[in-house]
Amino acid sequence: MTKFLLDKYKDFEPYVPGEQPQGGYIKLNTNESPFPPSERAREKYIAAFDKLNLYNDPENSALCKVIADRYGVLPENVLVTNGSDEALAFIYMAYADGSHPFAAPEISYGFYPVFSALVGADKLTFPLKSGGYVDEKAFIGYDGNVIFANPNAQTGTFMPLSAIEEMLKKPRLVVVDEAYVDFGAQSALPLLKKYGNLIVVRTLSKSRSLAGGRIGFAIASAEVTAELKLIKYSFNPYNLGRAAEAAAIGAIEDEEYFSRCTAAVIRAREYTEREAKALGMEMTDSLANFLLMKRPGTDGGVLKAELMRRGVLVRHFSTPGLSDCIRVTIGSMEQMETFIKVLKDIISGARI
Repeated sequence: MTKFLLDKYKDFEPYVPGEQPQGGYIKLNTNESPFPPSERAREKYIAAFDKLNLYNDPENSALCKVIADRYGVLPENVLVTNGSDEALAFIYMAYADGSHPFAAPEISYGFYPVFSALVGADKLTFPLKSGGYVDEKAFIGYDGNVIFANPNAQTGTFMPLSAIEEMLKKPRLVVVDEAYVDFGAQSALPLLKKYGNLIVVRTLSKSRSLAGGRIGFAIASAEVTAELKLIKYSFNPYNLGRAAEAAAIGAIEDEEYFSRCTAAVIRAREYTEREAKALGMEMTDSLANFLLMKRPGTDGGVLKAELMRRGVLVRHFSTPGLSDCIRVTIGSMEQMETFIKVLKDIISGARI
């Protein structure tokens, strides 16, 4: 560490992304889609290549319109970002500081505490309830700004919209991170018609098969979106490239492919949950494209290592409340059948 780094960053703990190893692993650790981008997304992406010598539209007007049409809002309600992480970063930069923290679940997306530290806001969290559910009563009772993933990151559990509406009745911001909402949960977007203090954040990394494209967006009132654009244009006006924008338009327009892929993931999740439970695994009730599971009496890190040794990569967190678990991304049915077979071999072989 050099002498030039500011003191406030010397003990900083950054977000740690999932492993991206090379080799022949069955990769079930970073909640990506097992399916390639749609053919329409591919065609639009290739067509955009010949214009990469020109700057893209900083407003991302074409994509904003497609998003607005798809979700029943106006283009001025949409902010397009370089991945949903950038939308979250803009939200923290605009609305959080030492006097204005965002309360978040104790176990959720790992970027929330990182962004809090980055902007000098206190880390304020509420423990989860039994079964890995977010404690909606704690969030309803709190008066300040709140942020949470729904379904919740790491656990996949879902908070009903009635609880979110109760939060919105207070004069504070409610940020709902819907990275996993397309796999069987309900979106909070209909509440935007009634509440101007709601921000919904989405990504195309999961259900739209564009994790490598780094495309996200936020939907909020026109006033809130304008405030977030103030941050965007002070940071990186051309944040989403022309080719990525084109691919996003194609992915959102191809509703049939989207529906087919999400339905396949849901079927594979249900299969995996059923078969893993038959092997004695315990897990949360997930409506996401992953399952958080554990084998009673087994360290999650040991189980993750055994799976990796056999060519299956899953995620393990050493943080309290998660260390005995593994998080398993739902891949194709073939991949999940292999995962179950390997898991059965490990358990029956008593190697853990």
